[in-house]
Amino acid sequence: MKKCTYSATREAIVAKAIGPVASELRLIDPADLISLLRLEYHANISDLVSSAAELYFHPGTVCFGIGGDYRLDWDTYPSVTLDLEIKPRGVTIHAQLTLEAERACIEINYINFVSPSANPDENTRFLEDSLLEATFRPSSRGMASLSAANY
Repeated sequence: MKKCTYSATREAIVAKAIGPVASELRLIDPADLISLLRLEYHANISDLVSSAAELYFHPGTVCFGIGGDYRLDWDTYPSVTLDLEIKPRGVTIHAQLTLEAERACIEINYINFVSPSANPDENTRFLEDSLLEATFRPSSRGMASLSAANY
């Protein structure tokens, strides 16, 4: 995607939302992810991504895209890149999630708003709200009853 003034802000919003999923995926041995990519077992990778995402997002919000890549050399740590499709209400995002030894990062390749505004700032706010709406958040009422039941 051609970078523009609001690209960095949108990538930061998506990175914050997808961070817990990236943390879950980083628990998988990189050799396993690399072998699945190398052998083109995309359905298996899709299952792993869906399993990691279902802990934090409504079903179908975060899906494995069409492939991925890896870097693996003798003198460096492995790096695995997975194509993701992120679909909160009203937005479709095609991105690449890169998993490394100490960090993860995301790059947006394409973003489509179903009903875009002429104002890019409004679109960015809609993206943030839509991602927040698609995440699981414990309700304060549910947490209070859980706390009371456990003590």
